[in-house]
Amino acid sequence: MEQSATLDIETLKITQDQYILASHSLHLQRPACDAVYPVGLYGWRKRCLYFLLLLLLVTMIVNLALTVWILKVMNFSVDGMGSLRLKQNGIHLEGVSKFQRPLYVNDIQSRRDSWLLLRSDKNVTLNARNKEGQLTGQLTVGPEAVEVQCQRLEVRDGDGGRLLFTADEEEVAMLTDRLTVTGAEGAVFEHSVETPLIQARTSEDLRLESPTRSLTMEAPRGVEVSAARGTLGISSRKDLQLESTEGEILLDASSIRLGSLPLGTHAGSPSQAIQKQAVYEVCVCPSGKIYLSPAESSSSCQAMSNICLWS
Repeated sequence: MEQSATLDIETLKITQDQYILASHSLHLQRPACDAVYPVGLYGWRKRCLYFLLLLLLVTMIVNLALTVWILKVMNFSVDGMGSLRLKQNGIHLEGVSKFQRPLYVNDIQSRRDSWLLLRSDKNVTLNARNKEGQLTGQLTVGPEAVEVQCQRLEVRDGDGGRLLFTADEEEVAMLTDRLTVTGAEGAVFEHSVETPLIQARTSEDLRLESPTRSLTMEAPRGVEVSAARGTLGISSRKDLQLESTEGEILLDASSIRLGSLPLGTHAGSPSQAIQKQAVYEVCVCPSGKIYLSPAESSSSCQAMSNICLWS
């Protein structure tokens, strides 16, 4: 009995101690939450923010003012800008326009009452390209020359219908009725010339000359050289050759003169008779050389003449 009483007393003490601990734990003071942290920008951060906002406002005002000034100076409108007007069929420019970069257009036209002037400090170049971007034609107007690069060059009249001049890799053709050369030195051709007629102006002489080489005139049906109201002169430093392969050479005139023909002699002709001779006959050597021989009762032309022997 004593032992059980002792256990109950100890159990009661333990329970009392737990109650005391529990009551003390309920009366513990919680940590105070009196510290307050402010929210926002204060001090130098606030001043920097206001300064940035003020700088942004000033920048916007200056930008707006510059935009208005540019619109006023450049004369912007709904139709275009300044001398530039936007239309349905293209762009209309008035006055002088400068382009510092390449200009790509399909058509350039001037006003009906004014000229179209293209001006450059160096040169003016017009390029034509195909769909692949390859250069097919180029016109360059420079300070020293005008250069054209194309497969075929054509020049037409004012109406654009009649072809006047063509040039390609094979030939150059002039399709006009008359080609007039007004230079003092005439026209110089380094190679052959094919033409149906060469005619001088009225009251002017026609001169065909080759200073250092030979001059040849050929035609399948004949060559006609005529001077209707003047003289015809043919001179050569060396040989003058008239040749007809199938026909004949005809010298038709009221008077035909062969000047400076050599005088031939034959054996047995006295020298005194030759000196007093007044009438001569024209002889032809087998080689074709022409000379004079004293006329007698019979022909005095001999193949053994000194002219024929030395020809």
